[in-house]
Amino acid sequence: MPRLGRSFGFLLSSTALSNLADGVLKVGAPLLAVSMTRSPTLVSLTGAAATLPWLLFALHAGAIADRLDRRRIMVLANLARSAVLAAAAVLGLLGLLNLWVMLAAVLLAGVAEVFADTSAQSVLPMAVPPERITAANGRVQSAQMIGNEFAGAPIAGLVVTLLPAAVVGGPALLYGAAGLLLLGMRGPYRAPAERGPRRSLLRDIVEAQRYLWSQRFLRTLAVSAGMLNFASAAYFGVFVLWAVGDGSRIGLSPSGYGLMMTALAVGAVAGSLISERVSGLFGEGRTLVGAWLVSALLYLVPVFWPVAWLMYPTGVVWGVTGAVANVLVISTRQRLIPAELLGRVNSAYRLIGMGGMPVGAALGGIAAELAGLTVVLAGAAGVCLVAVGLVWRALHDRISHPLTSAPSVLDTFRSR
Repeated sequence: MPRLGRSFGFLLSSTALSNLADGVLKVGAPLLAVSMTRSPTLVSLTGAAATLPWLLFALHAGAIADRLDRRRIMVLANLARSAVLAAAAVLGLLGLLNLWVMLAAVLLAGVAEVFADTSAQSVLPMAVPPERITAANGRVQSAQMIGNEFAGAPIAGLVVTLLPAAVVGGPALLYGAAGLLLLGMRGPYRAPAERGPRRSLLRDIVEAQRYLWSQRFLRTLAVSAGMLNFASAAYFGVFVLWAVGDGSRIGLSPSGYGLMMTALAVGAVAGSLISERVSGLFGEGRTLVGAWLVSALLYLVPVFWPVAWLMYPTGVVWGVTGAVANVLVISTRQRLIPAELLGRVNSAYRLIGMGGMPVGAALGGIAAELAGLTVVLAGAAGVCLVAVGLVWRALHDRISHPLTSAPSVLDTFRSR
């Protein structure tokens, strides 16, 4: 079996550093917000600020990724968010870091993330042999989870109490290093040129949306992912209030919350490494539906059993199921979407899949103010179960009516 290669090594190393920065910021920003306010609406704005750029810039990022060198876009995006967060860290050291300054920094860093992540998913199939895409995605997913949760979460829980400015200063250094590492990748990473005159950016975006909407299974995955991410943003946008502090239902300390996220990362690393083997045993379709179903049901555990120690095994299983599902979904998109459309269609997919996250985070905070945290947490689980049902139905219909499905989709989600 071919090796993944030197360029993939640089890509993986860069991914590890940038996701460590993501992890510190993801956990540290809400904890820092809790130290500034106990308003569910204001706390949920940290999640909304991080994800709103996907709603605003995803389509443009995909079209640009199909026109320019994707590696260069990643380099510039990483350096840009490094500069933004470094400026916020300086303000923090001067005692000028407040909730609104932090939200602005998270928002601007999120804009750069859209361009970096959209290009990264399009670069990977160009950096590894086609038959190693699933294995490469498994390693990338593992690096993402280690950085996002395993290392980033406890670091955030520690530094938020010792040096609040480090919540943004640490990620600034890591993003800068991640951008420089990408310079080690050799060769061009530009999409295959399309024939004919160069079209407008808008026409490129419209073409990608039409392609995605014409592919029934990809469309169903996108809608289901959107529902899952909407529910997840609402859930975790206020979950810190349910879990952390003396007045919370679970009663975790900030460091305990970080350890819970670390437990999630341990499961995610394991899930990313076993995803190929598990899907080989049970079939990719069954594995995906099963992983999403278990994850949705686990949302109810903190509601009915708000016990501190139970959050750690729950986090582990959350991580396993989430990683397995992500590897399968990302690999499927990379196999099915033509190379010259990959950036645009990926961005159209992720607009649907992630565009609802800022809305979910904001609505979760408002709903918690009006109806209470319990309603938000239980309601998010219900939305997830509906999304799983949509994917199950699409798989069932394809099996029942195989002539109505594209052969490439059938081949991708097969029982091995």
